[in-house]
Amino acid sequence: MKKDIHPDNYRKVIFHDNASGERFLLGSTIATEETDKWTDGNEYPVAHVDVSSASHPFYTGQEKVMDTAGRVERFKARAEKAGGRKKKA
Repeated sequence: MKKDIHPDNYRKVIFHDNASGERFLLGSTIATEETDKWTDGNEYPVAHVDVSSASHPFYTGQEKVMDTAGRVERFKARAEKAGGRKKKA
């Protein structure tokens, strides 16, 4: 690897997938304050993510609705409201 090409805050970070519970140790510059131990016994910063390759339907092959902001309910309400309209001939 070339020297002096990474930013000063580049370090190993644990990415914790909130959906699946899976954890990954990767190099990153993400700002985080929480730390945790990895399997090698060292402490690393932790970043929580909602979706990763361990929980994304494209990689898992399982269709799963992950709605943290109520988007699905709002869409269904709009669809029901629009369904009551008459179609143009």
